[in-house]
Amino acid sequence: MIKKIISVLLIVVMLFSCSVFVSAHAEDIPGFGDYEHVYIIGIDGAGASFGNVETPCFDIIFADGAVCHNAHTERITISAQNWGSILTGVSCETHGLTNEICETTERTSKEEFNSIFYFVREKYPEAELVSFNNWSPINKGIIENDINVKKINKSNDALVTDSIVSYFNEGNSPALMFVQLDEVDHAAHAYGGFSEKYYESIREADTYIGRIYEAIESNGLMEKGLFIVVADHGETHNGHGGNTVEESSAVLAVQGYSVSNITFSEDVKNRDVAAIALHALGVEIPDHMTAEIPYGLYGELQSDTEMCEHCNAVHTDFFDEIKCFFIKLAQFFKNLFNI
Repeated sequence: MIKKIISVLLIVVMLFSCSVFVSAHAEDIPGFGDYEHVYIIGIDGAGASFGNVETPCFDIIFADGAVCHNAHTERITISAQNWGSILTGVSCETHGLTNEICETTERTSKEEFNSIFYFVREKYPEAELVSFNNWSPINKGIIENDINVKKINKSNDALVTDSIVSYFNEGNSPALMFVQLDEVDHAAHAYGGFSEKYYESIREADTYIGRIYEAIESNGLMEKGLFIVVADHGETHNGHGGNTVEESSAVLAVQGYSVSNITFSEDVKNRDVAAIALHALGVEIPDHMTAEIPYGLYGELQSDTEMCEHCNAVHTDFFDEIKCFFIKLAQFFKNLFNI
């Protein structure tokens, strides 16, 4: 009887200690609140092609950043499913968005799975939030229309980029900016995903990324800024929507003053952008999100923290000591009573 009671107590102690680790470390993972601005540049249909084409602007910007050319997309390689996941941090099956829904339905904050704009607005009521898009359904059907996000839709990528450059030159300073450039996907649909026209569109998108970055930097907004480039899906000769390697691989690159110079591991997902953005701005990642902060994104995560093998929580050295105390205590009683 005594052994059973002690066994139960030990289980309670271990569960309690693990819950402490989980709850206490949400804000202790490196990078939390390091940034005042997050800029997300989405290149529709780019897939992994930034690793296959000459992209000098991209290469310079992310020379010291974290890069992956084969981040996993959603199972369904369609724009709404993936932009929806990138902006909500949940799977496409969970958010349920499709191109048709985004084109016809205005999204509000009353939805079950909100975008990252909603959570940033909740944390920072006065923050400047902005979204520039070539494909306007993102602004209509993914980003909420009742949380005061400035939305600009333009008919081509050059006009989108011009608007962004003007926006920064006018003195604006957004906490969160999302950009969608669409003409890479247009080229794939018109000429095929491995055509020269498609690769030309990648090189053109690279110049737009360079112009956007230059506008941010020249206005003094990169010192505390996190710059992200991500694709929703890749292409094949005949379009996209399936689950081939070409369609389901996507670029994900992150640059900022505290970001490690690494190649992301193979399990990174394009939806992880949602977690990266919120964490950088000091907004706790909601429990329902399956987006994660890629391991190693910040150098301290590799050198100063480790994974708790008993509860899968990242913890610092301080909490490591607490964990060790409880583990040793449990082992002591186990050995003492031969449990």
